[in-house]
Amino acid sequence: MDAALDLIAERGEEGVTLRELTDAAGANVAAVSYHFGSLGSLCGAAIEDALERYLDAQQDAVSALGPDATLEELAAAFARPMMHALSAGGRDLAVMRIVARSGIDPPRGWDRLGPRFNRIRADCRRVLKANIPGVREKELDFRTRAVAGMLNWLVLAPVGADLRNKSSKQLERLLVPVFAGAFRG
Repeated sequence: MDAALDLIAERGEEGVTLRELTDAAGANVAAVSYHFGSLGSLCGAAIEDALERYLDAQQDAVSALGPDATLEELAAAFARPMMHALSAGGRDLAVMRIVARSGIDPPRGWDRLGPRFNRIRADCRRVLKANIPGVREKELDFRTRAVAGMLNWLVLAPVGADLRNKSSKQLERLLVPVFAGAFRG
């Protein structure tokens, strides 16, 4: 799956052939066909695995926030995995671009990840309620989804090129106030 992700990051999903992938992975075509059924299924599984790793990092960062966390701390925690990819560039950023495209246009069957997104939104709501009381949960969830959409857009849009390869500190200085403002509403 790592070889698939590397090739997808380099060429896009349509630019990967089964032969190239098996050569890069040191595997044989029959094994890929047996375990995944098709090149498309393998690529989908690799992208899903990357998304799950992203969600794990985001969940860990957001759930670690205490009850007195500020909106800026929430924004930093929520955006940390994406800011790391922007800062690191290379493969990390290419993988986040794949994740962002999938987040904007989720493949069929990804609704099974709904509980993961719900847990992250619940942790965000916990911090948001403490900072902006009186706002309905539905509105808080919308704000969280809007910030997630902004993150996806940043790695895909031309403005993302202005952010690439900046240090984590520079990215936090630029982006955290924007995301905190979106959370604040």
